[in-house]
Amino acid sequence: MTKVRPGESPTERPKAAVMEDVAELAGVSAMTVSRVLNAPEKVRPETRARVLAAVRELDYRPNSAARVLVTGRSGVLGVVCFDTTLYGPASTLFGIEQAARDSDYLVSIASLPALNRTWITRGIDRLRSQSVDGVIVVAPHESAAEGLRHLPPGLPAVDVGGGTDLPVPVAAVDQYAGAARATRHLLSLGHRTVWHLSGPPNWIDASGRVAGWRSVLEAEGREVPEPLVGDWTAHSGYEIGKRLAREPDVTAIFVANDHMAMGVLRALREAGRRVPEDVSVVGFDDVPEAAYFWPPLTTVRQNFGEVGRQAFQLLLDRIFGVDGEARRMVEPELVVRESTGVSP
Repeated sequence: MTKVRPGESPTERPKAAVMEDVAELAGVSAMTVSRVLNAPEKVRPETRARVLAAVRELDYRPNSAARVLVTGRSGVLGVVCFDTTLYGPASTLFGIEQAARDSDYLVSIASLPALNRTWITRGIDRLRSQSVDGVIVVAPHESAAEGLRHLPPGLPAVDVGGGTDLPVPVAAVDQYAGAARATRHLLSLGHRTVWHLSGPPNWIDASGRVAGWRSVLEAEGREVPEPLVGDWTAHSGYEIGKRLAREPDVTAIFVANDHMAMGVLRALREAGRRVPEDVSVVGFDDVPEAAYFWPPLTTVRQNFGEVGRQAFQLLLDRIFGVDGEARRMVEPELVVRESTGVSP
């Protein structure tokens, strides 16, 4: 229920609280209120608690423009992203938002129709017009690199899932290691080689998984089949799965994401190839539904929440001028379920 101030009619719209109102209620100066809101570590805990209690009681909302003038920072971070309908980018974005919220930052998002220098520049310009303190680019695509090499001078920025030759810090899952673990798992079950259904060309995640898969087969002296290329969708997995189902020598398939793996499972079932008795299948991502595929899918789990937290921390380091790592890798985890078994 909204409180009515003295001299105010119950039917009048309440006047928004200002900093002086908070100061009066807390028994401190307006300068102290400003310090609590902008540099709380410089204020004694008991004073800080009193001011924050007054802020809550009055439902005080600091003026963002004034905050920028006083501190030089807005408390808002920008995120440039592409195709947040894909599980990985959407989960990473959620991780960034959660980490920012835990540290009292707001997040502004620029969603782009394409990942190239032009669109990334437009997205960053839009976020800069909102006085963001820094930018995280969620763009695991080779075409995004050019845009990241032409960032405005002085803008703190971090990339998620990027390559190794970027001018900004990077937070990413170790795609190479995840693919290598999946491939070793299949070889350990006695399969002579492992076929690979990869993601689209120019996706950095897809390239890392191909490299990890290939490196294990070559190190073990196994035949390296030509990778088959999908587009991350279950439909592409299904169509390519029908081709693989016709090859009797195919007994193990490593699929670059779980949605394509779902299509492969259906194609194999329709062709009468049993999983895992005839063919073993491993996916990548560990989407929430993976445990409920039939059979439950062995896959590589990516901790997207941790990637988001690492990206956020890297950006804070850049904003506050802290020298830190140029790259933070999050280790993936192999989750063994019922879609893999010994070679027939």
